[in-house]
Amino acid sequence: MAATTSAPIDLSAALQLAPTPAADWLVILPPALMIGLGAVLMMLRHRIRLHAPIAIAGLAGLVLIDALLLWRALAVGPVTMVMGRWLPPFGIAFSVDVFGAVMALVSAVVALAAAVAACTEIDDARLRYGFFPFLLLLMAGVSGAFLTGDIFNLYVWFEVLLISSFGLLILGSEREQIDGAMKYAVLNLIGTTLFLIAVGYLYAVFGTLNMADLVLKARSISGAPLMTLSCLFILAFAMKAAAFPVNFWLPASYHTPRVTVSALFGGLLTKVGIYALLRVMVMLFPLQLEELSLVVAVVAALTMLAAALGMLAQNDLRRLAGYAVIAGIGNMMAGIAVGSVAGLSGAIFYALHSMLAMTALYLVIGRAAALTGEWTLSAQGGLYQRAPGFAFVSLALFLAVAGLPPFSGLWPKIVLVKASLDIGAWWLAGSILLSGFLVTIALARVFLLVYWRPAPGPQAGEGTLPAAAFGPILALGLLIVLFGLFPEWPLSLSQEAAAGLIDPAAYLGSVFPGGGAR
Repeated sequence: MAATTSAPIDLSAALQLAPTPAADWLVILPPALMIGLGAVLMMLRHRIRLHAPIAIAGLAGLVLIDALLLWRALAVGPVTMVMGRWLPPFGIAFSVDVFGAVMALVSAVVALAAAVAACTEIDDARLRYGFFPFLLLLMAGVSGAFLTGDIFNLYVWFEVLLISSFGLLILGSEREQIDGAMKYAVLNLIGTTLFLIAVGYLYAVFGTLNMADLVLKARSISGAPLMTLSCLFILAFAMKAAAFPVNFWLPASYHTPRVTVSALFGGLLTKVGIYALLRVMVMLFPLQLEELSLVVAVVAALTMLAAALGMLAQNDLRRLAGYAVIAGIGNMMAGIAVGSVAGLSGAIFYALHSMLAMTALYLVIGRAAALTGEWTLSAQGGLYQRAPGFAFVSLALFLAVAGLPPFSGLWPKIVLVKASLDIGAWWLAGSILLSGFLVTIALARVFLLVYWRPAPGPQAGEGTLPAAAFGPILALGLLIVLFGLFPEWPLSLSQEAAAGLIDPAAYLGSVFPGGGAR
């Protein structure tokens, strides 16, 4: 019989014994709030008139929480909370720094705008089958991905947002939607499988999945297959971000659901892939990223140029918008390839701009189609006469997407071009400028055909533009104008976020206050 002992057990090596500060609970509140409200709406599935008010109120609360998180990250630095009071790296960590907080905040703004726009577009059948619960669960996945400090849970949150996006993609069960969903599902399944293989390989090598612990161990372990891991992660995240040559799934699927869903996807999903690429490669494997920088730069140039040419070739507005999303991904990857603080800050700034601009672009083309009754450029026309205010806002948005002054798309492109020239990558800077020129021509063509020329024939669209539909477009447009006229704040946030990725000392200190893993 084993002897018993009354000696006290020292739990301080494994558990956080001090109470968790109340402010630290903010770190886990965004995904928890979205999951909770999503569950409430599922229980109220027969009372669909309550869905929109509850979802919009919840998303407004999410904007407020994320704003508080960003304020706290700016005021005190990165903040970490570990589930179950376990000390890292044993427990599941949620860590918020400036990068994660600003991405979460802008994503919440985009989701709120899309939820308001959905009130005029999503019919009762789609509401009954769960549009708003899917939207909230999608935001749970997006928020969790931006705030997690554990790479396996980054994979889990990817799965949450992907499952929710599948639901949104097929709402309505139209033939075109099912076809788009199959392409979307297959390519994302391949990317997810690669991600999971990389995570399993990572755990086999390092014995940990906490990101801060991985940073410390990657510095000290020699001979680890870091290049193999880096290639797997880059390929997986490039597929999710729709980078060349694995980008064909996006324009083949984003045009099939309701335009509000396309706006959410275009604004958010590919940016989560870019976020993961930045977080994992810049913070965990910077040396390997530097060795692969030429490959990433070539992929970036091909992505933005192929997408710009794709925009010129399109007659369907929804497919054109899909290629605009891909062109932006190329710009962001160019900043990642450069790898300097300037390059990374340009990529982050461009991601923030693209989240707003791509969402607004899809909402604009959706309203244009509603007014004309057509989706194709050849069948549309006359919108300037019918809705001059809407035409003015659309023109401003097109200029912003093209990267022209005085809107938000100008400044990150300037930063990216300068950062490319600073390292002698003139061809990469030239690709950014050429892509912007081609995108400008493509969007000028849209404005001339859809807005400026007379309608080519009778149109069966709506007679007026509902205020609830125009409001989100105007709100996003105002943010784009403010970012363009006063770029100092988003640029300083992007620079601080980039500096935190390159030198994660503050991030590591929030996870391991004692200076290292136990």
